[in-house]
Amino acid sequence: MTVVAERSDRGPKPDIEPEPRTKAELVTFALVVGLPIIAIATAVPFAWGWGLGWTDVVIAFVFYVVTGLGVTVGLHRYFTHGSFKAKRPLKIALGIAGSLSLEMSVLDWVATHRKHHKFSDKEGDPHSPWRFGPGFKSLSKGLLYAHMGWLFDADRTNREKYAPDLVKDEDVMRMHRWFGPLAIVSVLLPGVLGGLLTWSWQGAVTALFWGSLVRIGLLHHVTWSINSICHVFGEEDFQVRDKSRNVWWLAIPSFGESWHNLHHSDPTCARHGALKGQIDLSAGLIRVFERLGWVYDVRWPTPERLAAKRIA
Repeated sequence: MTVVAERSDRGPKPDIEPEPRTKAELVTFALVVGLPIIAIATAVPFAWGWGLGWTDVVIAFVFYVVTGLGVTVGLHRYFTHGSFKAKRPLKIALGIAGSLSLEMSVLDWVATHRKHHKFSDKEGDPHSPWRFGPGFKSLSKGLLYAHMGWLFDADRTNREKYAPDLVKDEDVMRMHRWFGPLAIVSVLLPGVLGGLLTWSWQGAVTALFWGSLVRIGLLHHVTWSINSICHVFGEEDFQVRDKSRNVWWLAIPSFGESWHNLHHSDPTCARHGALKGQIDLSAGLIRVFERLGWVYDVRWPTPERLAAKRIA
């Protein structure tokens, strides 16, 4: 292993980690992806019979908001793009919240997304819907691949090449090593809370169903829709070198991430929905953090920067 490390330091680092994902990891991905889909498919008849109460709604909502903003504000705008600087307690909180989404560890999420930006909608992009070409059949296949098929690729993005700053960050590496236990907490805690709040096994089961399976599945599909839908459909307001677009109806569930066109035009910008009427809940939270003094050096958009990139 020492020889390999010495050789890698002498030349450019490869895009892919030398060790691919194991079969156990791929099976875990299949379960994480598949079970929530089954849960969502059965959600209506399940609820129609007996399985939905206000406790379940509140638990699912809170976990969706916390983990969703952990992805958008934490994994994406902070760790990946450095849209702002955060004090250490908030940095750790954002990393944990993002990890609880079960999308990837902080390190792997950032490395993969940075590679996406480097090769966006070109060869090398981990999840471009244009991977197989522009025709209807090819694009349909590409949309499915960009949405979730890429998760089953055994290749793993090289962390040292795409996230060298995080590899050196002890807090991030600690969260990376603890990703498994954090994932287990994310799955089991809603059920535990449901059982304690209702003091019943039924409350535990329904909270587990809605607060874990349905919540995780919904959040995953909203996140994956940014990779797939927002690179094919929608409007283009700013100049980009790829197919990134704005999809308004995803703005609320994605916490502003679906204003994807400006993001790819100006990736480090802390606000993605910068035009009139574009609701960006993630940017609103960053603004709250800034006023509390928890974040600083926020890269807010300016009229001059927007005008320079705006399509006439």
